[in-house]
Amino acid sequence: MSVLELQGISKHFGAIHALNEVDLVLEPGEVLGLMGDNGAGKTTLVRVIAGNFPPTSGEIRIEGVPVHFSKPVEARQKGVEVVYQDLALCNNLSAAANVFLGREIKKGIGPFRWLDHVAMARRAGQLFTELKSETRPRDLVRQMSGGQRQAVAIARTRLSKPKMVLMDEPTAAISVRQVAEVHRRSSRRSACLRLRARVRWCCRAIA
Repeated sequence: MSVLELQGISKHFGAIHALNEVDLVLEPGEVLGLMGDNGAGKTTLVRVIAGNFPPTSGEIRIEGVPVHFSKPVEARQKGVEVVYQDLALCNNLSAAANVFLGREIKKGIGPFRWLDHVAMARRAGQLFTELKSETRPRDLVRQMSGGQRQAVAIARTRLSKPKMVLMDEPTAAISVRQVAEVHRRSSRRSACLRLRARVRWCCRAIA
């Protein structure tokens, strides 16, 4: 059964037709690369799947079941994780805090609970090691390079066990070795849809 199936997805912003009748199938363990020029609608497609924008028409199915998302948290609950092109990080927080943003680990009893920064830093460090990144969990994001920021955004998708990971140009600033590791681990745990710009053709690779 397909992890993701799009049938006739269109998205219009007034007179601007960002997407027209898009059909797409993503199988379990598949890494699918979608390529096109800037402005071709790749980011809009990701945002429709992730619940940022409702489609003007068409149907989205996850594991054969039609879904309708009104906000990103609903898509995440259905197993959709996203690495956005702008990374969506908080510069004033540490790498670990960004990884766990909205899913913080807490300790305590009853109403007396507080953030477990040690546990979050430990787990974030493990994720960065798996991705072969030199990012340190306690460093502030505003002090990081572009590659380190992207490692933080990618690590965030690995907290859960997603059915699919949508990546909008997430590996532009990381090394070839790290790119290979991201693809290897993504295809082992879930399907992956990766977007790239400046190329006029599509490619498909079965992991």
